[in-house]
Amino acid sequence: MKKVFYTEIAYLLGIIELALGAAFMVKADFGMSMVVAPAYLIYRKLSEVYAFVTFGMAEYITQAFLLCLLVVVLRKFKVYYLFSFITAVYYGFMLDIWMRVTENLAVSSIGIRIFYFVLGVALCANGVAFIFRTYIAPEVYELFVKEVSGKINIPITRFKTGYDCVSCLISILLSFLFYGFMHFVGVNIGTVICALTFGWTIGVFGKVLDKYWQFTDALPLRKYFE
Repeated sequence: MKKVFYTEIAYLLGIIELALGAAFMVKADFGMSMVVAPAYLIYRKLSEVYAFVTFGMAEYITQAFLLCLLVVVLRKFKVYYLFSFITAVYYGFMLDIWMRVTENLAVSSIGIRIFYFVLGVALCANGVAFIFRTYIAPEVYELFVKEVSGKINIPITRFKTGYDCVSCLISILLSFLFYGFMHFVGVNIGTVICALTFGWTIGVFGKVLDKYWQFTDALPLRKYFE
């Protein structure tokens, strides 16, 4: 018999795992995922001038801009959009904590870097699998894909692929703009690996979660997120 797992806890753990996974991918330095790479580049560049700028801050600033773009594209605003921004701030806060925790971890060999990368991808995938099983608003990235694809009547998977490609292109352009032509920062072989395997990895972790847990709401709040 499956054990009960509350969706609200799945949300909290999912964001924590996503943030920790991103921190390990930074340590590995094989490239970030396509979705996170633009914010990472903004963080890298701004922190060179303004020491107080953190990766977490760059994340929710980027997502605030994306949320404004979403409202412009849809020409409407829904209150629950704000919950996605709250999720972005929570994620950014956790990301900064994990960046501090992992700051002094050894990166003494290629083997350790590979280990950090694999661990980071696994944590991110399991985090997303948790978030897929809760009703609480996801980050603005996922909200943008869901809302805009519905607005223009394009299958969400196809739109997601296009969104990822645009995100990757923006990351490459930012890298060239900030660090010079053909100088790749934040976009590398790991970015390609994420693009090719992340969806499958999320599915694997999702099947494991569903095998052992029955996801149930602990609080009567689902209606406010629909």
